[in-house]
Amino acid sequence: MFYPLRFAILVMGLVIAPKLQAATDSLKLAAPSGNIRVKIWQEKQLHFTVWYREQVILQKGTVDIMPVDKPALSASGPWRRVENHEVKDTIVSPVPEKRIRIPDHYRQLILNFRSGYKVVFRAYDDGVAYRIISGFADSMVIRQETAIFSFPGKPVTILPLLPESAADRFQQSFEDTYSVVGLDTLASTALTYSPVMIRNAGLPTIVLTESDLEHYPGMFLTRGNAPADPLSLQAVFAAYPEKVIIDSGEFSQKKVTARTGFLARTTGSNSFPWRIMAIAVDEKELPGNDIVYRLASPSRLTETSWIRPGNITDEWIIDLNLYHLPFKAGRNTETYKYYVDFAARFGIDRVMLDAGWSDNNDLFKVIPQINMDSLTAYAREKGVKIALWTLALTLDRQLDSILPVFRKWGVDFIMTDFINRDDQVAVDFHHRIAKACAGQKIMIMFHGSFPPKGFNRTWPNAVAREGVLGSEYNIWSDRVTPEHDTWLPFVRMVAGPLDYEPGLLNNASRKSFRAIEGFVMSAGTRCHQLAMYGVYDSPIQFFVGNPSQAITEPAFMELLGEIPTLWDETRILAGRAGEHLVTARRKGNTWYVAGITNWSPRIFVLEGDFLEAGNYQATICRDGLNAEKYPADYSIGRQAFSNTSRLELAMAAGGGFLVKIEKLAD
Repeated sequence: MFYPLRFAILVMGLVIAPKLQAATDSLKLAAPSGNIRVKIWQEKQLHFTVWYREQVILQKGTVDIMPVDKPALSASGPWRRVENHEVKDTIVSPVPEKRIRIPDHYRQLILNFRSGYKVVFRAYDDGVAYRIISGFADSMVIRQETAIFSFPGKPVTILPLLPESAADRFQQSFEDTYSVVGLDTLASTALTYSPVMIRNAGLPTIVLTESDLEHYPGMFLTRGNAPADPLSLQAVFAAYPEKVIIDSGEFSQKKVTARTGFLARTTGSNSFPWRIMAIAVDEKELPGNDIVYRLASPSRLTETSWIRPGNITDEWIIDLNLYHLPFKAGRNTETYKYYVDFAARFGIDRVMLDAGWSDNNDLFKVIPQINMDSLTAYAREKGVKIALWTLALTLDRQLDSILPVFRKWGVDFIMTDFINRDDQVAVDFHHRIAKACAGQKIMIMFHGSFPPKGFNRTWPNAVAREGVLGSEYNIWSDRVTPEHDTWLPFVRMVAGPLDYEPGLLNNASRKSFRAIEGFVMSAGTRCHQLAMYGVYDSPIQFFVGNPSQAITEPAFMELLGEIPTLWDETRILAGRAGEHLVTARRKGNTWYVAGITNWSPRIFVLEGDFLEAGNYQATICRDGLNAEKYPADYSIGRQAFSNTSRLELAMAAGGGFLVKIEKLAD
């Protein structure tokens, strides 16, 4: 059981400003290393500039918030008092998707305004963030927020672009590919959601995102429309729903048909979400960046030892297309017992019953082909747990009555799906569900939902989230590619762990890929699929391949089943967004090194200098000699390894590798 630790909180000083500042007055804030610096000043609105060393990386940021029934921040006059702190903390994560001990070292300015607002700026060595805090006595309605980020030079954005044809563009699943677009050519009508990457030649790379999202809508971004700031991104938000209907069907969900003219209803005393710039001099730093987690509200659970995620099977993508069985495969007790046997054999913790195990609109109506008591008893006997998919609309309606039933069945993990919004009402839904599940000691994963943005720190039982275009898109499209896979850790994963669901065993080249329902394949090699278990943060990792095929490759499955999902330490050894990534992760005395590449073949030389002295054995799964033409080709071998070893690893087009390095007894 882990608790957040607080070490050495140092208050550097308190600055009192007895006079009202002129528009030319400014404040300066530097990160602990001094490399990142922030200048803050006030004209009518609050502005800031960010430097890395002597280079401007954010020309101007603009900060404001406009309630309906309270003064705007920009109408509050100059700040009257400034607090200046340096904080050195260590957060200990109860669900460590990157590392157990998270250093939290920053310098902070708190600007106090006479009207009751505060604005907090923090400078870390890997990013800058600010948030607005209100201190009014009664409730408030937020009409609008201004968050503008203006960049120097010729910035290039890497972002998911939303279709312009939708009636309500804020109502979607947050599952998209990434486009590379110069900010000067980005259409004024373009809409995207965070996180978004900004590259600028000769400057550090920036990822814009947010953290600690509660009682407030999520941040979308569009091109700024101010003539003075032509190279800018401006935050926009889904307005509060005015009219909501039930869009009935196989996967019924709430659909907003009209919105109000305001963003949120909140208490007068409220902390609004952090606006974040994650900053990386070398892009390989981004997959290891945990600034979003650090800025989130601490855990609301006092006891977390029951949160034990791990690996899990799912049948949705292969559509239960099993073979060589003495029974007819389908959603029935026999099929799921087969999955239980498979999981027990290869060290997989759970078996997911995806959509269809019950009436989607009534979780109490288990289909007659499944005997839940028999299945859960069998799973218990085999040391495997059953997990269940739910429809968000149904779970919300039956929440208090169904969760105790899940616990009776021994279910400690559920998924809920088809939310497809991040307005205030949808954001509040996530908090309500996570709290209720925690009360029954149930872990939860949200699908059809926005990225976590720190939610997993506040609710550690919310162990991962979708908000990513992942394996399921191989069923009906060619949108999931090795290039897409290499964008995700540098952009989407900055906002928190993701549920991609790798493990497909039918693998195809760029030429041979086809979207075939029932015979789903991945673009890229088998080792690319395996390596994603090492490069993607996710405390719950799904295996979505076909068990009937997997049992014919026991060595491969034994290695896959051994990969942890929680880590003591993570190091990024090499990488560039959209091209390749090599990640090393430690669990106890065992390291896993995983690498993926886009459609360009490449060679990575693994040096053992990150290891302590001693003798090790390396188990190496790499692309086979014929993986270029037959991407399912791989080899598994073992060899001695040490902290002076060098191992050359060739990745085929769309390829990858996984190396397990175990320390041997002296």
